[in-house]
Amino acid sequence: MSFWSAIVAIVAILAFAWVRAQQHRGGTSLDNAPSREPELEREIEQLRKRIAVLERIAIEERGGDRLAREIEALRD
Repeated sequence: MSFWSAIVAIVAILAFAWVRAQQHRGGTSLDNAPSREPELEREIEQLRKRIAVLERIAIEERGGDRLAREIEALRD
């Protein structure tokens, strides 16, 4: 192996290691990133529905108007 072949091999190994380290630092893999997005969107929608139900329960039990104003103020 010549000197320049060794340099090219070392640079290739370092580049590969750097790319892998960047992927792991970010916590995501390029392979499964698009597949998780619909799952996360469904989870967000479920959480929004749960919050709406909890707000409705809280308003019904406590006399509604004052608490409804407080909730709206928190949203802003």
